[in-house]
Amino acid sequence: MRSPNRTTASGRTASLVRDSSLVWLAGGIVGVSFGAVSVAGGLPVWVPVLMSLVVYAGSAQFSAVGVLLAGGGPLAAAATGLLLNTRTAAFSLAVAGLLGPGRATRLLGAHLVTDETVAFALAQPDPARRRAAFWISGLGLFAAWNLGVSAGALAGTALGDTGRYGLDAAFPAVLAALVLPALRAERRVRRAALLGAAIALAVTPAVPAGIPVLLALLGLCTLPGVRR
Repeated sequence: MRSPNRTTASGRTASLVRDSSLVWLAGGIVGVSFGAVSVAGGLPVWVPVLMSLVVYAGSAQFSAVGVLLAGGGPLAAAATGLLLNTRTAAFSLAVAGLLGPGRATRLLGAHLVTDETVAFALAQPDPARRRAAFWISGLGLFAAWNLGVSAGALAGTALGDTGRYGLDAAFPAVLAALVLPALRAERRVRRAALLGAAIALAVTPAVPAGIPVLLALLGLCTLPGVRR
């Protein structure tokens, strides 16, 4: 006979898997686009596949490959990716307490930090559910992304122009759906989000891609307890 705690944990896992499956699907679709774009641009299949396993950085991978395909060197591509991913430093602070003890656990958890996983975890109502949500969403998204990238890379040019399918809209749409509950629930969060969005839109024409996202973090200054 199952104990109540085991039944509760099983039900929680099932609900989190169900809720995060949309994020996994979006990740796999965009991963197909990334793999196909990379190979169609002239890169060998192993480049996007290895990058997705080792770097696993989503938009930063697109930017780095864009630099390579435009004729830039590996150092320029790496610098672009690092610049875009500096925003994850703030995300890491938000989820540091969810990873659990142990250096290996924290190292793996740091590799799984993405916009979608952090948003999904922090949207949960209690610490135990937030920790479970982080690991379930993070591991599932990592697997879906890499499977999608491998499929897209192997398909190569067979998919044609992936931009015409609107695949690049999948991740932003999912992320918006994840943060909407928090925006509805708290006025101060809405105020910070609106300020961040306004800053990002204002600077977009004048700064390189990725910088508007970083500057949008200034919206957090409106939250109580944030140093200005």
